[in-house]
Amino acid sequence: MSVVVLVAVAAAGVLLGIAAGYWLPPNGRLAARNRPRPVRRILLPFTGQAISRRAFEAAVRLAKAENAIVMPAFLARVPMSLPLDSALPVQCASGMPLLEAIEQRLSSQGVPVDSRIGRGRSARDALRNLLAEEHFDRIIVSADEDPRAGLGYEDLKWLLERVPAEIMILRPAPEDTRRISTKAVGGHF
Repeated sequence: MSVVVLVAVAAAGVLLGIAAGYWLPPNGRLAARNRPRPVRRILLPFTGQAISRRAFEAAVRLAKAENAIVMPAFLARVPMSLPLDSALPVQCASGMPLLEAIEQRLSSQGVPVDSRIGRGRSARDALRNLLAEEHFDRIIVSADEDPRAGLGYEDLKWLLERVPAEIMILRPAPEDTRRISTKAVGGHF
């Protein structure tokens, strides 16, 4: 009697699986249409009051194509004279409006957004601390000519050598000066 009940339960499970569209073929893999798409996380770090429009547009295109969440991150520099978790009103006054502007632009284009703030003694240290806390599938970085304005050559080299993620470094053409800044939002801030 117990064998009949076991066979009946197994048959019911197979029928329910077929009805729900989760039938596993003989090779044990779900068909592509039945597999859930993984949600990817794209990190878009910045340090100043503006970010390259090319880097932003690349993040939007990839997020839409890959069903990803864009995670803009303001990399705040904490002076050595202060504890790492101290308040930074001057830096936040410049970085937070840009973070808000990026959030608004991403949301208006239908891209999920989840912002972050990284803290460190330098931009690289802030990025390192952020990467130690969370996993990102892709990082899109704008290569600035001025290393004081963002991540410099040595920081980008460190990123390529040490970070286990897909990394896209964009350097717009010299004549392409289009940037996203708080000034572009028309006085909202």
